[in-house]
Amino acid sequence: MRIGTAVPSTEELSQATHHFIQHKSITEDYNVGMFERDAVELLDDLFKVYDVVIMVGGSGLYVKAVAEGLDDFPEVHSSIRETLNARLENEGLEALQTQLRILDHISYETIAIDNPHRVIRALEICIGAGQPYSSYLNKKAIERPFKTISVGLMADREIIYNRINRRVDLMLENGLLNEARSLLSHQHLNALNTVGYKEFFNYLNKDWTLDFAISEIKKNTRRFAKRQLTWFKKQENISWFDYKVDNNLVFKTIEQHFY
Repeated sequence: MRIGTAVPSTEELSQATHHFIQHKSITEDYNVGMFERDAVELLDDLFKVYDVVIMVGGSGLYVKAVAEGLDDFPEVHSSIRETLNARLENEGLEALQTQLRILDHISYETIAIDNPHRVIRALEICIGAGQPYSSYLNKKAIERPFKTISVGLMADREIIYNRINRRVDLMLENGLLNEARSLLSHQHLNALNTVGYKEFFNYLNKDWTLDFAISEIKKNTRRFAKRQLTWFKKQENISWFDYKVDNNLVFKTIEQHFY
């Protein structure tokens, strides 16, 4: 999944030590709870050597898991998820999205709504607990042995969307379609239920035209970016900078948090 997930180039990887880059197989189950565990364990070791470690993202939920810990959700019966998975198979994702919008419009607006796993997770809490999934968020504060300083980069939405469209074009030039074709036999895996792959699978399965698949990749990536913006704008204590800002201004802001 090197092209579709925009793995850093060899040159980029050589400029600083990176972690969690292609460290799992697509056949392995891996979730945000596992990532929280692995990242916190790694940070314990890194902070013995470095004063500052940089985490770049990405998914707001994964950032939150490391910085603040995951929220505590009630246990729900496994039959609910089984029923939702069956509905996904028979009725499609849109039916589940509609139900989530009715039961929990906040989650509908903020989670990765094109990701069936996230939609089903939110719905099973709504149904099993009788309360919106979003009502369980931000309830638990975990005291981490490190201080988190959050920096956000922003740009006009038109610039972001143009960058997204160009990014998809570059991925196509670099061979994204062939990469998707090489993974077609694994299309059932959760790791591949991802923007850029699932659309091309529809093309390779002769359900869509190539042009339509490409347009859907761009559209779904823009939607994902919009949800990212919504998530991070609701977070407190983020220092926001224009993406063209002088780096020294960002460094000074970070230093002010330390000293």
